[in-house]
Amino acid sequence: MKRVYNFSAGPSMLPEPVLRRAADEMLDYGGSGQSVMEMSHRSKVFEGIIRSTESLFREVMRIPDGYKVLFLQGGASSQFAMVPMNLMNGSRKADYVLTGQWATKAYKEAARYGEARVVASSKEQNFTCIPKLDPATFTKDADYFHICMNNTIYGTVYHELPQTGGVPLVADVSSCILSRPLDVSGFGLLYAGAQKNMGPAGLTVVIVRGDLIGHAMDLTPTMFNYKTHADSGSMYNTPPCYAIYICGLVLDWLKNTVGGLENMRKINEKKAGILYGFLDGSKLFRGTVAKEDRSLTNIPFVTGHKELDAKFVAAAAEEGLVNLKGHRTVGGMRASIYNAMPVEGVERLVDFMGKFEKENA
Repeated sequence: MKRVYNFSAGPSMLPEPVLRRAADEMLDYGGSGQSVMEMSHRSKVFEGIIRSTESLFREVMRIPDGYKVLFLQGGASSQFAMVPMNLMNGSRKADYVLTGQWATKAYKEAARYGEARVVASSKEQNFTCIPKLDPATFTKDADYFHICMNNTIYGTVYHELPQTGGVPLVADVSSCILSRPLDVSGFGLLYAGAQKNMGPAGLTVVIVRGDLIGHAMDLTPTMFNYKTHADSGSMYNTPPCYAIYICGLVLDWLKNTVGGLENMRKINEKKAGILYGFLDGSKLFRGTVAKEDRSLTNIPFVTGHKELDAKFVAAAAEEGLVNLKGHRTVGGMRASIYNAMPVEGVERLVDFMGKFEKENA
């Protein structure tokens, strides 16, 4: 069996122990004589799976009791509408910081339902940094303040969170959730697509403070109302059963194999340090992000020549280092080194980059 090192931004690689366990349980989960893929979501067996996954989520992320954990569908992009529909219910105002494509899409969607205001943007810097924020410019009576915490395409991350006072902070954490400890109590709502650090595509997780539920706009569809899913334990309709099951396996791996999110952070810092260290000393490759805003999970880089970038991506793939091509809107290369990427994968990448540099510099 040949396994490659998959640097895709998502869907991304999963921990090998998780895949092996899922394979072992594919035909017969827990002695039930059936696969999780085919069992009723109303069965006691699946009820045990979804409740266990939620319990692990709460334990691993240390989620306070006052927050609901919702297992939804529609991708993180569906939250661009669900957030304003459910939260933009007082002043009908919300602040947004634009740090890339996803934050911009979230802002444009929110503007359909109320007064969405851009308080800062790094667009003029090609989204290569996190813009400096001045709390004096924040809307004091905003219903919420929205950020995309880690920017998958551009490789930037917030190392310091906005100080929003009594305004609930909302964050898209799709590409950094579970990569390190996060103080959930500092947020009103967190949302994330699963396909980067939590499991396969198809599952979206929302962690929302209880008092923010139950005030949706009248126009909100039933399926877009957080209360619908909170009241039904994420079982109002058929949930993404298999994706929830895999998410539970990932959480179990994080808890019992990795040893928790603090250990995961140390591993991710080691991986990122290896690659950033090489880039900082390279004569051919260079990183594209301001050093103070560098992401641990998504690292874009370029040679400065499109033809050489393409040559590198093709040559790397032949060496089993796949999906290194940058996002179509920015080009270059991007190494997404989420939790499941082992240290050895980053070391292999850096070794190959060194060889390529000697042959092409």
